[in-house]
Amino acid sequence: MVARLVIAAPSSGAGKTTVATGLMAAFADRGLAVSPHKVGPDYIDPGYHALATGRPGRNLDAFMCGTGLVAPLFAHGARGCDLAVVEGVMGLYDGAADQGELASTAQVAKLLKAPVVLVVDASSQSRSVAALVHGFASWDPEVRIGGVILNKVATDRHEHLLREALGESGVPVLGVLRRAPAVATPSRHLGLVPVAERQAQAVDAVRAQAEQVRAGCDLEELLALARSAPGLDVEAWDAEAALRLSAGAGPVVPALPEGLDPARPGPTVTAGDALARTAGGERPVVAVAGGAAFTFSYAEHAELLTAAGAEVVAFDPLRDEKLPDGTRGLVIGGGFPEVYAPELSANEALRDAVAELARSGAPVAAECAGLLYLARSLDGKPMCGVLDADARMSERLTLGYRDAVAVSDSPVAAAGTRLRGHEFHRTVLEPGAGATPAWGLRQPDRRVEGFVQGGVHASYVHTHWAAVPETARRFVQHCRP
Repeated sequence: MVARLVIAAPSSGAGKTTVATGLMAAFADRGLAVSPHKVGPDYIDPGYHALATGRPGRNLDAFMCGTGLVAPLFAHGARGCDLAVVEGVMGLYDGAADQGELASTAQVAKLLKAPVVLVVDASSQSRSVAALVHGFASWDPEVRIGGVILNKVATDRHEHLLREALGESGVPVLGVLRRAPAVATPSRHLGLVPVAERQAQAVDAVRAQAEQVRAGCDLEELLALARSAPGLDVEAWDAEAALRLSAGAGPVVPALPEGLDPARPGPTVTAGDALARTAGGERPVVAVAGGAAFTFSYAEHAELLTAAGAEVVAFDPLRDEKLPDGTRGLVIGGGFPEVYAPELSANEALRDAVAELARSGAPVAAECAGLLYLARSLDGKPMCGVLDADARMSERLTLGYRDAVAVSDSPVAAAGTRLRGHEFHRTVLEPGAGATPAWGLRQPDRRVEGFVQGGVHASYVHTHWAAVPETARRFVQHCRP
């Protein structure tokens, strides 16, 4: 099993992303094949991870996918790699609200049997750092904290005080990083600005992070710690096998499809040839929105669509004036359409094409940003007009995991389908009367949400299809004549 590390912290804002991304880039620069992972539902950090490693950033979410899928999804992403680096979420022991350790970094570390490196913001403490680290290291004996990286250290004297205090803790110091504005990544209303919106600056930031980590961390000790992780007896997740199992065909031994490079797993038409043949006909084209306005996507979605028999083709609603040739289905994930509302509105030709596709009854799956794009307007700017609803920015942040049940039949889910998802937005939608909702939600309060209209399923709820692979099969079936 691949060598692995989990990068965690006592709280958000300590520097996990800087350290994790810097480590990924530094080890990749040494010629190692590095597999990047992120605990939780976050879409933005994996974009920086991908930039650092040249591989898709993948999420490990025990709430949305279940604890049983964490290790298989990890093994899938890490197949053929020398090292895996997993960036945690929030504080080490923080997870889903009122759910104990569920979806916490600590739980994922235990599921992966991976040593943890604790990143501590030392900017306002000296000897107290030892008490902090001791508390985190002793809280759960099943969590192995193998070392600490001190971040935002002010001076040589400050470093001396910190090291002296930690000398009695039994937890080795594996790195000391000084304050460095060059490695900072700008943020806005929903967190970091995605890579796709600042490609050149993001490349420079990742290089700076790698250089800071090389200068301040003991890479050899970190690599030795990663290699000390015990064996992990697990079958790697596989999209085609997941689809077969979801159809009740019995166990399938996951295997790499012929022609797939094990060092760079990803969407490939080879993976689903057998399913495509059994479904009959050519592969229907499923257009997937991308570009700067629609950056939120899980890599497994495209892999499942491909394995289900689709030809997945990306397009950019900011630049492309038509949908890909032969489009039979449309997937529009999350992102920041509110930032690009004028540009999206100005692309009237594509808005008309999307509306025409939706009117034809073709399957359309839209999550969050996709929901806003399908609305009649966004902050007063005309959108696609597929849905009888208007959207606007709000001061209120809606954030959290959701238990959902499908209220109506759609190309995404049969009525009664239960799954778990996540909401994260600062917009509100004002629907017209008589709209058919997509989901019934149980938490934090009972309500209905989203739209089902013809072949359209649009909702604020982000979902992870690896947990419900039948979604991909159902969607592709609706793409066929």
